[in-house]
Amino acid sequence: MDDKSIYQFSVKRLNGEEVNLGDYKNKVLLIVNTASQCGFTPQLKELEELRKLYKDQDFEILAFPSNDFGGQEPLAGSEISKFCAINFGTHFPLFDKVRVRGPYSHPLFQFLADKRLNGTVASAPRWNFHKYLVDAHGLVTDFFYPFTKPTSSKIRKKIDRLLAAGH
Repeated sequence: MDDKSIYQFSVKRLNGEEVNLGDYKNKVLLIVNTASQCGFTPQLKELEELRKLYKDQDFEILAFPSNDFGGQEPLAGSEISKFCAINFGTHFPLFDKVRVRGPYSHPLFQFLADKRLNGTVASAPRWNFHKYLVDAHGLVTDFFYPFTKPTSSKIRKKIDRLLAAGH
């Protein structure tokens, strides 16, 4: 297995179920650290719009709630999924609350943030709603700062390009 791909990692869903990221092979992914009490929280709605736009294609959004920035994710477990579904109608996978920066960050986010590990991107999240774009081979191709809206043409064009590149 390519050690530059995200497929080497396992993550937990909010219900505690372990998921190997290899389950997402051949899909373009947007990995986002989220929070329910952030100024960027309305992006959950835009993430859902993006999911709907690409729902019939090999694209998936993976959301990782985090309390790393300003304590803006006080919720836990099913409270997070209820909040996202009730307030923003989300249907993309939500994973267990994790740390996304610093020495205690989840191994996936250590990998996403470190160019020496992922081969392409050197960008640790500086706030909630930092986004990483991953191609259909599990390779990190780009990142977007929180102020870049999920439905922006910048993100959509890059997703389109990766989807067109195929498998």
